[in-house]
Amino acid sequence: MEGVFVHESSYVDPGAKIESGTRIWHFCHIMAGARIGKNCILGQNVFVAAGARIGNGVKIQNNVSVYDGITLEDDVFCGPSVVFTNVLYPRSPFPKDPSSGYMKTLIKYGASIGANTTVLCGVTVGQWALIGAGATVSRDIGDFVLAYGSPARSMGWICPCGESVRFHRGIGACQRCAREFIMDEDSRVMLRNQ
Repeated sequence: MEGVFVHESSYVDPGAKIESGTRIWHFCHIMAGARIGKNCILGQNVFVAAGARIGNGVKIQNNVSVYDGITLEDDVFCGPSVVFTNVLYPRSPFPKDPSSGYMKTLIKYGASIGANTTVLCGVTVGQWALIGAGATVSRDIGDFVLAYGSPARSMGWICPCGESVRFHRGIGACQRCAREFIMDEDSRVMLRNQ
């Protein structure tokens, strides 16, 4: 683990793979089999399970557990106390088989999840989506969608730079960075000049 900072109060089990530039702060536990990319920051009290996958440049704030079956792609942000789940119907006397019992959750490139959000298992949060603090994500969230509430609902569109995007006749533009977007007939949004 050359080029990785691990605070002395944290545990990294043998067999975890952590790439260079990553910093792991106080009281974290990274299990054997976990995969963490380059230049990530894991705040205080972060847990990463054996079957979790974390891309490059991911920032995970304090008190977040990333369980088996959860994938955070590059440049994802998880605010403090975000809650991920990996079993839809948990029962203590009937544990799930890790190889088949955990549902997959995917947080795509550049998405941000606000503090105290709960993400139910089996959903996909689209690239550059922004989930407001305290939301409950119980269904898929599309690319560039601004969503909040319980359950989280689409409330607009958001630019990678963090500003809202307004649309007129299927064309949108960011007032801050001038990126342009197009919206298809199914209200899916994509960058105009990718």
